[in-house]
Amino acid sequence: MSQSLFTSDSSSARTPQSIDMPSVPPVPPPPPRRGTPRERSPWAGADQSAEDRAAEDQAAEDRAASPLPGPLPGPPQSADMIDSDEETLGAEPPHGLSANKIPADKPPTQRGDVAAAGNGPSIPPPPPPRATLPPTRPITEVSQPRSGIGSAVTRWRGSLPEVTTAEDGNADADAAIAAADQDAPADDVTRSAPSWLLSLVIHLIVLLILALITSPTGNGFTNLVLDFGISNEPIEDALELDLSSPQTDDLIEAPEDALDDTLLETEIPEIFETVEPAEMEAIQPVLLGAEPIEISKPMFSGRTGAMRKALMAMYGGTDETANAVKLGLAWLKRQQHRSGYWSMLKPYSNGAVSENRPAATAMALIAFAGDGNTHLEGMYRAEVDKGLKYLVSQQDRGGYMAASARGNERTYAQAQATIALCELYGMTKDSWLRAYAQRAVDYALKAQASDGGWRYRPNEPGDTSVTGWYVMALQSALGAGLEVNPGNMSRIGQYLDSASVYYGAGYAYQPGRSDATPTMTAEGLLCRQYLGWERNDGRLQDGLNLLRTDAPFDINRQNVYYWYYATQAFHHVGGPLWTEWNNEMKVKLPALQIKDGNERGSWAPQGDRWSIGGRLYTTCLSIYCLEVYYRHLPLYDQN
Repeated sequence: MSQSLFTSDSSSARTPQSIDMPSVPPVPPPPPRRGTPRERSPWAGADQSAEDRAAEDQAAEDRAASPLPGPLPGPPQSADMIDSDEETLGAEPPHGLSANKIPADKPPTQRGDVAAAGNGPSIPPPPPPRATLPPTRPITEVSQPRSGIGSAVTRWRGSLPEVTTAEDGNADADAAIAAADQDAPADDVTRSAPSWLLSLVIHLIVLLILALITSPTGNGFTNLVLDFGISNEPIEDALELDLSSPQTDDLIEAPEDALDDTLLETEIPEIFETVEPAEMEAIQPVLLGAEPIEISKPMFSGRTGAMRKALMAMYGGTDETANAVKLGLAWLKRQQHRSGYWSMLKPYSNGAVSENRPAATAMALIAFAGDGNTHLEGMYRAEVDKGLKYLVSQQDRGGYMAASARGNERTYAQAQATIALCELYGMTKDSWLRAYAQRAVDYALKAQASDGGWRYRPNEPGDTSVTGWYVMALQSALGAGLEVNPGNMSRIGQYLDSASVYYGAGYAYQPGRSDATPTMTAEGLLCRQYLGWERNDGRLQDGLNLLRTDAPFDINRQNVYYWYYATQAFHHVGGPLWTEWNNEMKVKLPALQIKDGNERGSWAPQGDRWSIGGRLYTTCLSIYCLEVYYRHLPLYDQN
């Protein structure tokens, strides 16, 4: 096998020579030398002199004539000498060689080395090497947000010095980390306090401000400025206070007259004036009832306290009437169901002919409220509270509470329940109760008929019996401060005019009828009093005199419904008419009360004109009569 090599003569012409090498493998071309781009360029020898080029050609012929296989003689070539595009351009040549001049004994070997001139065929030169590498983007450290708790500084590989030996220990590692932290700018790292510490500081500041505002010391402060921020200067710990007493070696001598035990006499001004004791004969006793007392509104303010005692003495109440009320309320307490309501049928004997829980509950609540008990205070506070909650639970959005009653009894139950709510609200001003009471009043106003009265169904032409209960309900609402349309009140007078007889002295059950009854007359006159009739009105005086003559208080003709209205009408007028009525009522009515047995404290319904109402009905109306002294304040001045 033969290998063709190129030799060069002095004329720069290269001719091939044949060398027989039967067993020697071909010698690979030597790797190119490192150097500048000019040294590796085919045009590197263009500027050389003829002597230099001749020396290079002679060296090439000597290497070609050598019969030894393997690498060419010379220093060993390292891997760094391999030509690569990734090598940095312009690097300094090894072994101290100049980039501009190469010695003749070590000519550069170029890939495809040809002479610039010759007779042979022209070989195109290779493309010049890339002058520069592609630009590289510098790596910048991205500052990560710090949480303030357990955060670390992000560092790239190589930013910390490598730990070469294990014997260096933690000292070298700590020193390296400290050096890296010093290189990082201080402005990039802001250490924040934990959230619990910030909350503690804020709460302490708020407490301090409140203490300054509320205390007398804080009255002198007008502005308080708090400045928050990060201080660049060290601040001494303000908590380190020197509380020790100052030490001094100098003794302070007090003057001789500094301490004086001499007692001095001085006059102390009198802060209390001398009060001369009053003579016993100068104090005159005041007899209750002998002179009129000033009565304050509202209409429920006389049910407790000193006002109640004064009214009892003024209008003829006795211990017997008070004890009868006490026994009656105790009986009502025993009849209450555990759910809070009362029944017209049980658990007592001689109940009504039909059930009406809203009416029974309302009548019991009116009796308790008349004696000064509410859901907030009083001896029977718990019973009133349970009964009131039952009553409001029966109310719908329109204010109606008698849906569980039957037939014509519903309208009575609704009116009585409205009275109970309005009185309890008027006595307590409990905001929780106001909405229920106002809805009940609104229902009453909407249910009023065009003739000004009320009856069994809304807007049905009225009768005097039902109208009287709704008049008392609206008067209770006015006394409690609830909203009542004055136009509705004026229409009530129109109805009473249509139902009156004897020029307004008597009243029938319905308009157009001429048969006036004592019960309807007493009810009509009471409505006239609340609607504004004066005390000396002739129609009012004629009607009351008619009742005193034709329907006096008589236990042989029991009519508790009539007694209830007549007692109130006589009480408001006062004078001889009330005294005559009360002298009979305060003695005979307590005598009818049952004093022993299971029904102790109640009034039996047998023999009463309205016995169909049952025992609870007669008991409640009898209690109302005996509470009349303080239940409602009198409408007229007793002078």
